[in-house]
Amino acid sequence: MLVRLVVARCQIDYAGRLTAHLPMATRVLMIKADGSVLVHSDGGSYKPLNWMSPPCSLKEATVLDEGGVERIEWTVCGAKSDDTLRILIEEIHHDSRHELGIDPGLQKDGVEKHLQELLAEHPGHLMPGLSLVRREYPTAIGPVDLMCRDQDGVSVAVEVKRRGEIDGVEQLTRYLELLNRDPLLAPVRGIFAAQEIRPQARVLAGDRGITCTVVDYDALRGLDDPTDRLF
Repeated sequence: MLVRLVVARCQIDYAGRLTAHLPMATRVLMIKADGSVLVHSDGGSYKPLNWMSPPCSLKEATVLDEGGVERIEWTVCGAKSDDTLRILIEEIHHDSRHELGIDPGLQKDGVEKHLQELLAEHPGHLMPGLSLVRREYPTAIGPVDLMCRDQDGVSVAVEVKRRGEIDGVEQLTRYLELLNRDPLLAPVRGIFAAQEIRPQARVLAGDRGITCTVVDYDALRGLDDPTDRLF
């Protein structure tokens, strides 16, 4: 499975449910084996500036810019939507392909893995009437921790973390974006579950329409009886 990495001076224009423009600058372009295309800058940690999730197609062509100079243009189109990502390349500094091999998958720490197992056994702890469909529900960008249905039959994707940070909300957002493209699943709601959730993550989740649930690990394990508490 080859991954292509390109460091280039480029301009980015995205059109779809919203429009976005990134003026000419040097960025890292990543074309993954699953077909996804990501645009990264030197800042912003792990999150891409813009991206196109699979399935999508990439076409490369030579075009003339406003000054009549030939440029390389990538056009990335979503297979199940009208979303389009256009990348106008002024100069390529680096272009390489790499074989990454088979990924063994994310190895969760003991508490987080056990928390996921306990919530799979007791999904009603997250929401009354919630039932489990499958653990580690597969998607093109990684497995969703828990795929459930609520009492009305609506699909609910659950991301489980020990500590709820902004990156966990972003991860669940990407899953929901992809899952909601499937007419057999849509609409899909999201629940972000953790033992503690940072205020910034809670605000971002609320803005994305994602429900936050704080999970009592000891109570799930049967080590804590809430009726014995004074407050």
